[in-house]
Amino acid sequence: MKFAYKFSNLLGTVYRKGNLSFTPDGNTVISPVGNRISLFDLKNNKSETLPVESQLNITAIALSPDGNLLIAVNEDGEALLCSLISRSVLHHYHFHRPAHDIKFSPDGKKFAVTKENNVLLFHAPGKTREFNPFVLYRTFYGAYDETVCLDWTTDSQAFCVGCKDMNTRVYGAQRFENLVVYSMGGHNDGVVGAYFEDESLDVYSLSQNGQLCVWECDTDLDGLKPYVADERKDESDMEEEEDENTRRKKAQEEQDQEMEKGEKILYKRLAKHNFKSARGEGAPYARLTSTAYHKQTHILCSGFEDGAFFLHEMPDFNLIHSLSISDQSIAAISFNKPGDWIALGCSGLGQLLVWEWQSESYVLKQQGHFNNMNCLAYSPDGQYIATGGDDGKVKVWNTSTGFCFVTFSDHLGGVTGVCFSQRGQVVLSSSLDGTVRAFDLNRYRNFRTFTSPRPTQFSCLTLDHSGEIVCAGALETFEIFVWSMQTGRLLEVLSGHEGPISNLSFGQSHAILASASWDKTVKLWDVFESKGARETITLGSDVLALACHPGGTEVAIATLNASITFWNVQNATQTGSIEGRHDLGYSRKDTDKITAKKSAGGKAFHTLCYTADGKCILAAGKSKNVCIYSVADQILIKKFEISCNLSFDGMEEYLDRRKMTEWGSLALVDTATEDTKAISLPGVKKGDMSSRHWKPEVRVSCVQFSPTGRAWAATTTEGLLIYSLDQNVVFDPFELEIDITPENVRKTLHKKEYTTALMLVFRLNEQKLIQEVVEQIPVEDVEYVSQALPDTYVDKMLGFVASMLEVSQHIEFYLVWGQNLLTIHGTKLKQRSQTVMSLLRSLQKSMTKRYEDLGKICDANKYSLQYILALSETKKKRKATEDVDAEVGDSDVDVEVGDSDVDAKNSPQHHDQDISEQSDSS
Repeated sequence: MKFAYKFSNLLGTVYRKGNLSFTPDGNTVISPVGNRISLFDLKNNKSETLPVESQLNITAIALSPDGNLLIAVNEDGEALLCSLISRSVLHHYHFHRPAHDIKFSPDGKKFAVTKENNVLLFHAPGKTREFNPFVLYRTFYGAYDETVCLDWTTDSQAFCVGCKDMNTRVYGAQRFENLVVYSMGGHNDGVVGAYFEDESLDVYSLSQNGQLCVWECDTDLDGLKPYVADERKDESDMEEEEDENTRRKKAQEEQDQEMEKGEKILYKRLAKHNFKSARGEGAPYARLTSTAYHKQTHILCSGFEDGAFFLHEMPDFNLIHSLSISDQSIAAISFNKPGDWIALGCSGLGQLLVWEWQSESYVLKQQGHFNNMNCLAYSPDGQYIATGGDDGKVKVWNTSTGFCFVTFSDHLGGVTGVCFSQRGQVVLSSSLDGTVRAFDLNRYRNFRTFTSPRPTQFSCLTLDHSGEIVCAGALETFEIFVWSMQTGRLLEVLSGHEGPISNLSFGQSHAILASASWDKTVKLWDVFESKGARETITLGSDVLALACHPGGTEVAIATLNASITFWNVQNATQTGSIEGRHDLGYSRKDTDKITAKKSAGGKAFHTLCYTADGKCILAAGKSKNVCIYSVADQILIKKFEISCNLSFDGMEEYLDRRKMTEWGSLALVDTATEDTKAISLPGVKKGDMSSRHWKPEVRVSCVQFSPTGRAWAATTTEGLLIYSLDQNVVFDPFELEIDITPENVRKTLHKKEYTTALMLVFRLNEQKLIQEVVEQIPVEDVEYVSQALPDTYVDKMLGFVASMLEVSQHIEFYLVWGQNLLTIHGTKLKQRSQTVMSLLRSLQKSMTKRYEDLGKICDANKYSLQYILALSETKKKRKATEDVDAEVGDSDVDVEVGDSDVDAKNSPQHHDQDISEQSDSS
């Protein structure tokens, strides 16, 4: 059960070809990645790859309106009906020809498929109680070339189809009296997109040369009349004695009469627009490659082959926004349901972008390596993976979310090796440009560059256990360069090999550097004490890879004759060997002129990696198989097949006889098709009319075990594959006895015998039951129970605490458990550090993840509280100012009243009144 690893996620590749789709809530993008399907949750910042594989690359996907069913069609026309609830394949169906587009009707009752020059209309799976989910309802004909796109009306009564014959056709999903099929021209190139207006039969059609036609229909959606059969025809059954010519004449006359009555719907072209004005006068010509239209907001998005896309408001064709995202063709565009996010896919670069057009910002921006991935390395806590590729980039991926969060593009040549420092804050990479660079993961910059005295290409890289010594092997000078990490100075140059250095590795416990070379030797160096090679191991074939045992006592060596040998580091003696040529499997490329058995003679393991406990070894090479061997027994334990994608070369043992002709295989004929991958000529960035095409070969360039021991990763032609243990389905009891049952465990727990109950439940080893028992132990008794636990159960309890810290809400409770276990049993754990290292790293990974998540929440709350306090202070100041202003205003009023009295007394009228009063008294 320890090796029940299952495919968990696909990193490093986000989009290959085909159309994109959003889930009904608008928060998740569904992207076809080769022969797999990936889901990118933009709200929760997570990615997931469905455990579903097709035989060839997927070219078209369609999601049902309720978001439960997904139909994926590959290059050969084979369709998979998948459930997004159970993440499984429900049904297979073969169209026998490639399908360009597939869409569900808005009501979810039917779906249409464009195949060759026909349109197939099916009942949606689950809507009719049929055993076969794919029930063909009707086939629509009339096109003279391949149908490439389709769109439904909002009420699902009709759909329009764009075709390469430069026409757009409107079909009724059911029989109507005034609509059978209506064909519209107006273009002088193949139609790329055709869309209905919201709640209308008006159509927008776009062609490859950048022309847009606006078609207005004289009939509303409510004006479509259902077809009613004529009862008079049933009485005489069309009078069988009439000959065929008379029947045709009558049918033609009836059709002419109906046309005269004007019962059929009629389209007329309102306007014809061109994208030349949007692109500008001096812009070069580019073909329109993909389009999308959001009916509720009336926004049209169009993408071109030079990487530019435009947003227009319809039907007036007003330009809203324009942007260039790359220099490669935009292959797919999709709107989410609210219409504020736009997903864009570029197949040439493997880009997937989600653009919020209102705020003009990226919601998601992911891109894999442009060329092959060569190497990978896990961080010490297993939370991050660093990869290097032929494109000279170093990318760091988060294993929890599946997203790349930083890309370093400082190298000018292909990256050949990557590794993390002991603390996980620094990533080092070696390259063919003759440099070794150190990148800081806190500031995201290249803070140190190591170079050699004379230019050379570095083929491999390693870092010692303390993180102080950096070593890199050269391809041309056959030397090993040793630098100081702190100062960046070259300390020593180790020479002695007579061929290119293929691999370097440091032992963890002993400071012994092992170097492998094509000169059929492995040399052991003591970098810190003595100069020169301490030991030399001579083998019978070129050495391609090596790996040091976690304990530092053993080294595994893979040679060109497909064998793995194990050697003791102390006395340089061989302790075992494995012959792995048959385990690599037999395969034949399309262009091979020899059989698969003959070509297997040139296969070998190119990468090795020990498990965290050192009991097993992982090996892979130029094959679709990854093998796990037992070191002690030297036998194959399990073999993983990384892909079943026949779009890759070297997948089949026998070639297809249908492709064999009298002069050889059809693959030897150099034909340019859309299915193969294009390589631009040197120096050409845009508009390469002389592209060369090739079929990528399946291979595994590097494998690495996670330090936690729960997962392993492989860099392949498909991308970065992650395989992990599924805890939910594995039943792995430990020293199980007949009286150990869930009932007895609960009885013991009820008696408050917590230590006994905990040991019993660990022997039963059921995850939910363990959680039930642990969470019923009072917090004040955790210290006592931790002291009473034997060493065997301490390891199991540590693993359980690490797993629960990732998902449980009782964070403090499990942190108390972890603190007590490490404090009480710390000395014993240190003595057997090699066996429990994976558990401790898993615990560290869980705690780091929780710390980061809580830190983000606390920071957000702190800033919110600061804002609220600042706002309240501002309001208090404003209120105080208003009160002061009010008091000043009242005092001004009193002063004005007093002044008015004085003025009244000093007025001439008041003076005259006083004089008159004095005269009266006299």
